[in-house]
Amino acid sequence: MIFFGNCSPNSSLRGPHFHALARSIVYQQIATAAATAIYGRVRDLTPTTGFPTADQVLGLSEEELRGAGLSRSKTRTMRDLAEKTVSGELGLRSIGRQTDEEVIKRLTTVWGVGEWTAHMFLIFKLGRLDVMPTGDLAVREGLKILDGMEERPRPEMLLERAEVWRPLRSVASWFLWRLTDN
Repeated sequence: MIFFGNCSPNSSLRGPHFHALARSIVYQQIATAAATAIYGRVRDLTPTTGFPTADQVLGLSEEELRGAGLSRSKTRTMRDLAEKTVSGELGLRSIGRQTDEEVIKRLTTVWGVGEWTAHMFLIFKLGRLDVMPTGDLAVREGLKILDGMEERPRPEMLLERAEVWRPLRSVASWFLWRLTDN
């Protein structure tokens, strides 16, 4: 019997929605160790003990954010997220009551936030059980392993194959991620 552990929402994404999204931005497309270091340096830019609030991010200069290790595009994304959070445009307080499609539509209005980030937010922050992150390479690689495929499936193939897991596609995704751990 293979044991895969606990597939509950990520405890590191507890707290305000802004912080969960900011963390996702920092961690996108870089090694976990590097992202953890950058996240810590951004956190240390303000006197508070946690990650800066949206207002605090707006009070930081581009040079400060870049000096902490954020790329130019991640700095732009972080600042746009902060602006849209402070203005209320994203409606983060009520976002948990929206449908998955509405959440994706709202979040992707932030420059640099795409469907993958929105999917991760739905799964790990909002705890939605029926999300299939078709753009996630590890999920696609997991399906390749599971089904013994020669090549990693395309997103549309993954989506079609995932229909049998509805309404628990997020849970299936979690197992597909675990298949790639070895």
